[in-house]
Amino acid sequence: MRKLVFSINISLDGFADHTVAIADDELHDCFSGLLDNTGIELFGRVTYQMMESYWPYAHDDPVASMSTLNFADKFNSIPKIVFSGTLEKAEWNNTTLIRSNALEYVAGLKETEGKDLFIGGIELAGSFMSHDLIDEYWLLVHPVVAGKGRRLFESVNEKLKLRLVESMVFKPGVVALHYVSVRS
Repeated sequence: MRKLVFSINISLDGFADHTVAIADDELHDCFSGLLDNTGIELFGRVTYQMMESYWPYAHDDPVASMSTLNFADKFNSIPKIVFSGTLEKAEWNNTTLIRSNALEYVAGLKETEGKDLFIGGIELAGSFMSHDLIDEYWLLVHPVVAGKGRRLFESVNEKLKLRLVESMVFKPGVVALHYVSVRS
């Protein structure tokens, strides 16, 4: 069985906003390590379009560091699924567009053999959280107060029990918190 792992950058005040992230080499190396265990990346339309606008073209960025490019190479090579009823087509390499129910589809994927399923983005993850499908959480808390945006757990109505299994502190003050779901 595969695990469903959620990773996201958040502000100190709990907002999920990629524009407040401190995307340095240390963070890219951390996420590159997570990709070693990733079999499929899962996205909703908004996150997919944000990621697709940069990562396939990272090697064209004249200021991209070696860590950024190493992450890009790994990220681009992993199969991706985007769940959307409005996206016309998914052109990013190794991407499948799924228009069916994401909850049912991912629950079925979790029952298959293979590397972990990773999800990024807030809306789709919120739906998975509400149905207790997420097995692990990687929360990268940035030393920034955003003051506005989408709150990480705003769509969760039931108590989630999590156990901290690992934490790391990076040079710019980013704290990575790795939790596993505790199910009764």
